[in-house]
Amino acid sequence: MRLLVVTQYFWPENFRINDLVAELARRGHDVTVLTGLPNYPEGAVFPQFKDNPEAFSRYEGAEVIRVPMLPRGNGGLRLMLNYFSFAASASLVGIWKLRGRHFDAVFAYEPSPITVGLPAAALRAVKRAPMAFWVLDLWPETLQAIGVVRSPAILRAVGKLVSFIYKRCDLILAQSNSFIPQIRKYAGADSRVEYFPSWAESLFDSVAVAPAEEVPHAPDSFNVMFAGNIGDAQDFPAILGAAERLKEYRHIRWLIVGDGRMASWVTEEIERRGLQHNVLMLGRHPVERMPAFFRHAQALLVSLKDEPIFAMTIPGKLQSYLVAGVPIMAMLNGEGAEVVSQGGAGITCAAGDQAALADCVLALSRMTEEERALMGHNAKALSLREFDRDTLIGRLESWLKTMSYGTSRPVESGRAK
Repeated sequence: MRLLVVTQYFWPENFRINDLVAELARRGHDVTVLTGLPNYPEGAVFPQFKDNPEAFSRYEGAEVIRVPMLPRGNGGLRLMLNYFSFAASASLVGIWKLRGRHFDAVFAYEPSPITVGLPAAALRAVKRAPMAFWVLDLWPETLQAIGVVRSPAILRAVGKLVSFIYKRCDLILAQSNSFIPQIRKYAGADSRVEYFPSWAESLFDSVAVAPAEEVPHAPDSFNVMFAGNIGDAQDFPAILGAAERLKEYRHIRWLIVGDGRMASWVTEEIERRGLQHNVLMLGRHPVERMPAFFRHAQALLVSLKDEPIFAMTIPGKLQSYLVAGVPIMAMLNGEGAEVVSQGGAGITCAAGDQAALADCVLALSRMTEEERALMGHNAKALSLREFDRDTLIGRLESWLKTMSYGTSRPVESGRAK
């Protein structure tokens, strides 16, 4: 198939779409990626890209076409301009750069923002190719949950934009089963929606790597590791509250690997609360390095705020955690927590409950190595059973081959609701 992937984020930024594009190209598909300038999460275009843009024009056999856009910078206004500048540029400059090309399908990747659907819909119309839209973040609900938008009028306007985009999709992919009714609320009851969760990149299934040297040596420590975006949705106030409650337990360390808009706040809070010994900020590292950091973890922490929208979400990092075979500490509500608890892959507590998080971490630290090893084994087995990479991408291939332009008919699916 000739596939056009539309995504605001792409290599050298670290997102799962990189792995999907590489695998589709490896399977013999002719893949073209339409994307912007790499600037996530720092907010400035990567220096290595500015020095040599041509070095980033191909990725694992796929052609990469980039359009100009305003980098994220700092602040909410700049972020909104970043979203809309990519949408406008990809819709205009992108269509021009892709003139004369034909595609069998358009695939849009939407971790956030929803505006990536605008150029995807425009290209669907111009190229007369069916479009699949992978929803990993529900708008406008997420905007409301993290307090980015509070105006009911603006939220209604965003809802109309979501409906406009969804109704132009031939296939909508939902990262959790709980997303499906919410998607159909905007897309229509007869829309074609399929359950399509994330998976773990194969590199996470590795025990042969040496432990990361960036982690200070402490042989008797119990390490709880958080890896990923340090943002408002991850509820770091509750995480730091739990760390403060366990401050006297000097062997318990919280290792934070990543970066994000709240990273500077977290750093300041660690100092203000006197948690320098307990909570270590280890910075952002390439995704390829994560298995080396995971080697230090006795538990992997995943968290989301106590909001209804996040109870519908399976956090993307969960699949990477599971395949690593390390017990999960989940401060989640809803579907994400059910995945962990029903699979026997770790311990869960309610979202936002810092006291319960502290109690659970302490309980994990007091378990025997055999008990924790069983949780890790269950985690890996769950990953293979429910989130196998080859199975999921094969399923996507089949859907893309059977899509029909301009028809969003429902299909039978054992997982869709």
